[in-house]
Amino acid sequence: MAKTSSLNVRVVEGRALPAKDVSGSSDPYCLVKVDDEVVARTATVWKSLGPFWGEEYTVHLPLDFHQLAFYVLDEDTVGHDDIIGKILLSKEAITADPRGIDSWINLSRVDPDAEVQGEICLSVQMLEDGRGRCLRCHVLQARDLAPRDISGTSDPFARVFWGSQSLETSTIKKTRFPHWDEVLELREMPGAPSPLRVELWDWDMVGKNDFLGMVEFSPKTLQQKPPNGWFRLLPFPRAEEDSGGSLGALRLKVRLIEDCVLPSQCYQPLVELLMESVLGPAEEDTASPLALLEELTFGDCRQDLATKLVKLFLGRGLAGRFLDYLTRREVARTMDPNTLFRSNSLASKSMEQFMKLVGMPYLHEVLKPVISRVFEEKKYMELDPSKMDLGRTRRISFKGAPSEEQMRETSLGLLTGYLGPIVDAIMGSVGRCPPAMRLAFKQLHRRVEERFPQAEHQDVKYLAISGFLFLRFFAPAILTPKLFDLRDQHADPQTSRSLLLLAKAVQSIGNLGQQLGQGKELWMAPLHPFLLQSVSRVRDFLDRLVDVDGDEGAAVPARALVPPSAIVREGYLLKRKDEPASLATRFAFKKRYVWLSGETLSFSKSPEWQTRHSIPVSHIRAVERVDEGAFQLPHVMQVVTQDGAGALHTTYLQCKNVNDLNQWLSALRKASAPNPDKLAACHPGAFRSARWTCCLQAERSAAGCSRTHSAVTLGDWSDPLNPDAEAQTVYRQLLLGRDQLRLKFLEDSNMDTTLEADTGACPEVLARQRAAAARLLEVLEDLDHAHEEFQQQERVKAALGPLGP
Repeated sequence: MAKTSSLNVRVVEGRALPAKDVSGSSDPYCLVKVDDEVVARTATVWKSLGPFWGEEYTVHLPLDFHQLAFYVLDEDTVGHDDIIGKILLSKEAITADPRGIDSWINLSRVDPDAEVQGEICLSVQMLEDGRGRCLRCHVLQARDLAPRDISGTSDPFARVFWGSQSLETSTIKKTRFPHWDEVLELREMPGAPSPLRVELWDWDMVGKNDFLGMVEFSPKTLQQKPPNGWFRLLPFPRAEEDSGGSLGALRLKVRLIEDCVLPSQCYQPLVELLMESVLGPAEEDTASPLALLEELTFGDCRQDLATKLVKLFLGRGLAGRFLDYLTRREVARTMDPNTLFRSNSLASKSMEQFMKLVGMPYLHEVLKPVISRVFEEKKYMELDPSKMDLGRTRRISFKGAPSEEQMRETSLGLLTGYLGPIVDAIMGSVGRCPPAMRLAFKQLHRRVEERFPQAEHQDVKYLAISGFLFLRFFAPAILTPKLFDLRDQHADPQTSRSLLLLAKAVQSIGNLGQQLGQGKELWMAPLHPFLLQSVSRVRDFLDRLVDVDGDEGAAVPARALVPPSAIVREGYLLKRKDEPASLATRFAFKKRYVWLSGETLSFSKSPEWQTRHSIPVSHIRAVERVDEGAFQLPHVMQVVTQDGAGALHTTYLQCKNVNDLNQWLSALRKASAPNPDKLAACHPGAFRSARWTCCLQAERSAAGCSRTHSAVTLGDWSDPLNPDAEAQTVYRQLLLGRDQLRLKFLEDSNMDTTLEADTGACPEVLARQRAAAARLLEVLEDLDHAHEEFQQQERVKAALGPLGP
């Protein structure tokens, strides 16, 4: 059994942000933090007070996380970025509604001196002697404190309060990881029992000391269970300052999913029911358990369910059968071929997620070269007269403004110069398209052709495939490359407009030119000849795409989307090997090309270089950030490995930006997730001048001073399949609709007439639906009992405590 925790976070947009630039605008971006760990950074939206990001993250978390924070900053290309405001969401606030948070939230002011992070380690004893009661507070150490000095460190000391008495520890200079190991004793004074409060402060020679955080324990806690261990530092209790919207607001979607994943055998009956649905005869489609599940799913839950179902069937080698089942149902209930797959049905969502899970490397191979050119060349293109900036050429070349016709001709040439390679790459990609995708499209082609065989509907079978491949895969990736990992940053406004024009063109090609010349965008007419010429090639491309033999079992591996030897991430990084005799200077970093697969982390001077140095992924024991002050460099991470003799070695790698750092951290942590003997703590600094820069310990072998974050990873298309977790998601969705299922099919015998009238189902079909509902409810009841038994075991463990058997 395993407990899992993940956050689905979507930073949608901002509004009414304050202007920070002299131009009366701002260049905002958003940092997302889980407790003390920065897990994501949105792109910068240039010159905007109402930025749209639309960025979505899935963050896998440790179970004991406390809060989620969003910091909005204005990027300054010269000096330090300006903080605009923040939003703090506690775990309790996120879980207050099972559906999560989906709303506009005002930003609040950020006081840099009040930002608190880190933990303190204490051991408290209550003693009695002839003089009365005494409290002995052993202040051992603290970790991950907020930096208060310009050096990126602090000068921390602890102040202990009990009643009217207080004592202080010594001050430890220039560290965020102080080791005090000091015992402070305070005598009880007459009066009511008092709480114990421990405050941490940063000592300043000039001016007032800076607050670093506090912990407080009630008299009851001191008496019954004196504190002993690590405790999270908290700010001074005070009402959160409401800016009243003066700092703007963010629209956020946040949902926390905490689950207990049971052993595989518990889910076997549910999985077998789902598999039976797609393996049964077509005439039983409407009465299968999967059909009932589809009826119970709505809104945002449908996309999450589609992803989990696709993964579940991929793991069984039955994704094609699953998609074919949904296609049969969708096609059977569609009367007008023009509306086929136009809704966000489970069939549409499942095919969409299937393409992302299986086809992302294919998408990158086809589109990335041209998308990179568009970003790098930054050509101005515009066909809409109402949006043309005719003075632009004059500002650049001083040759006078061109006419509207000249601007149109120039833009047309540039657009076709990009569209041509895109279309050529797509049309020539049949052999590179994953076999599983081709087989799914082949089945789709056949089902639609059988449903609409008339001559006037001969294009419907092509439109069904191109509607997914062009309109839901290629065109969205062109429009927002960052969301498909084609770029690290969102496009600037000019490039974004160019991408929109290209996406519209690809969408028109995918529609087989059916809507050309219609609607409001008649200004696209100069591009029509090129589009019509491309449309003639699409049918031939799709015919070749579905001309594929083979079975699905050979097309898709049964337990992984990505084979262990496949490269999951690569790119240039700066690398430094930690050697005892070397000086830890920033100049020791060398540019290297890095590859990561499920088996090795490899380095070479360039992608073409034949000689590679490799580290087995199985040797990795920790992957963590490094403090900027360790090498005076930002975005550095460390990979701690263990050799056959048990010795630890550290490789330092510098990434190009915070997003690159987060992606590498996540990829390395996921690749090394199965490894045994992971480190619970490590040093976020470097060993320099005979001591660690983080905690100032003089022994190179000193135990790590900061806990590791191996559980914090970002979810993406390359995540390994997890059949038990996917089955748990299906179970959770069925729980939401259990009452509806019971009421509709089992409890009200008078519903038969209503159901027959609503669905057109005959009594035999209704009987099969009742039987399927009864089987589902029985499986749910068994899973309920399994979860109750697990929770009972957890309660027993908690009651016994750490000293129990």
